[in-house]
Amino acid sequence: MSVQVARMSGMKELVKAINFACVKHTDQRRKDAAKTPYINHPVGVMHILCEEAGITDIPTLMAAVLHDTVEDTDTSTQEILEAFGEEVAGIVKEVTDDKNLPKAERKRLQVVNAPHKSEKAKLVKLADKLYNLRDLSKETPQGWTEERVKDYRLWASKVCTGLVGTNSMLEGNLQAELASHGVKFPCPEK
Repeated sequence: MSVQVARMSGMKELVKAINFACVKHTDQRRKDAAKTPYINHPVGVMHILCEEAGITDIPTLMAAVLHDTVEDTDTSTQEILEAFGEEVAGIVKEVTDDKNLPKAERKRLQVVNAPHKSEKAKLVKLADKLYNLRDLSKETPQGWTEERVKDYRLWASKVCTGLVGTNSMLEGNLQAELASHGVKFPCPEK
């Protein structure tokens, strides 16, 4: 297969993943005052990977745009596997929380499991946290107190500390974002 054919095939798969995510997240909204369409988030995570981290690996970018489909829609891991293959499904599965667990346990497991993720899952996780932290800097989600925002930043720092060594550009941007709110990254206490 020529490089051009492979590139075109990869582009088609990426567009297919973007379309899939758009359909799955159609009726969802972010928790900001404007109720921004939720799809802005996974597309934004993919954009961070491309623009800020220099990631061009198609399965990683596909997983980025699909990263919340299993966790936040009626999508199954099997559906991702059948539509996008084993590699993409594996990355998505790695970054998906088990919604059957209590929220506090899910958050604890993200901190504990972060260092053990694959490199591609770590990239998606770093970009996801960076996107969410930037959103928090723009506007407090409806129903969130300042204490909850502060707690999220501290927790995100702990999760991302377990991902250090994955991508210096993302880590530098996370450090700058957290430092602007007085949060240390990497987090001194793990």
